[in-house]
Amino acid sequence: MGDTPGPTEPTLEEQIAAYQREFQDLDPQVEQIVSALGRLNRRMSVAYGRQTATLGISNAEWEVLKALVLSGAPYQLGPGELARRLGLTPAAMTHRIDRMVAEGLVTRDRDETNRVRVIVELTAEGREKWLEAMRLATVFEEDLLQDLSQEERGALGEVLTRLLRRVEDAQPDAGGRLTDLD
Repeated sequence: MGDTPGPTEPTLEEQIAAYQREFQDLDPQVEQIVSALGRLNRRMSVAYGRQTATLGISNAEWEVLKALVLSGAPYQLGPGELARRLGLTPAAMTHRIDRMVAEGLVTRDRDETNRVRVIVELTAEGREKWLEAMRLATVFEEDLLQDLSQEERGALGEVLTRLLRRVEDAQPDAGGRLTDLD
């Protein structure tokens, strides 16, 4: 097979024109915003995935590292809590943890005070991978927003936060995955 790329995605303008042709009730302004957000999210996910790949970790592993860091020192959570925070099934979380233990990013041990409970803990290597990913992300994000003034950044942040709150209020269970990604 050749290296010929597949068909290109239509521009936002072409997409909106096609939608308007097929669905006359469409508000083109709303569609531009929603479609641009969707495309931006997709492209940012790809960019972050490329960055984490240079560090030898996947986006899925990055999510676990982030959840452990966000939990605060000593960076420990049970597998069930990790699964809930990431919107994964317990089986998917176990699979992810197995990989990360083998890579030295986390440890998994029995809780000494409750032998039934398992604790997943961030290792020094896992924390260093998280820090490296944050350094790369900071450069990418600054570049992404370079054309916006501080006022525009503030306004954009406020508007996006309002939209996020509206979706979270309307779809409180939408924080997880519809299907497992790994």
